[in-house]
Amino acid sequence: MATRPVYDDLGPEFVSVREYLSTCYRPDVDYVDGRLEKRNVGEHDRGYLQLLLGTLFTNQRDAWRVRTVTDVRMRTSSTHFRVPDLLVLRADSPKEPVLTHPPLIVIEILSPEDRLGRFQARIDDYIAFGVENIWIFDPDRRVVYKAGRAGLQIVESDEVTIPGTPIRVVPSELFAEWDKA
Repeated sequence: MATRPVYDDLGPEFVSVREYLSTCYRPDVDYVDGRLEKRNVGEHDRGYLQLLLGTLFTNQRDAWRVRTVTDVRMRTSSTHFRVPDLLVLRADSPKEPVLTHPPLIVIEILSPEDRLGRFQARIDDYIAFGVENIWIFDPDRRVVYKAGRAGLQIVESDEVTIPGTPIRVVPSELFAEWDKA
């Protein structure tokens, strides 16, 4: 697999699906209709929150019957590949190098320069792919959004849950731990 650095300007060049899938980008990028799209990654605070969430789901993997992975490519359509920050899969989901089955949860973590409006195309891809639970953590505002067909909604309670499962995330506890870093 070829490795290719990604610079601020990814350029107007067209990249085939085959080339995208056979190239390792540093950092990894989304692929939309032949174009590479840069993702915001690499910041300490954002990375630490991603680690805390991944650790929470990993520690509860048996009780919640889940498996957690970070930064894995997900084929949302024949010409769209997204790389969410965190994916929560059902424990019995197939292990695929590039996901072709919807995960239980997609989690995105906003960086300071991110805007929710920028996420709408990603959210639309996740919904079209069949992802039922899309969570967006905004560490600067200390809020969590749930996204779906009805749009974005701030989670008003101090729990993010999935009905019919024991999954329960308490954002105030995560942010308190995050503040210690």
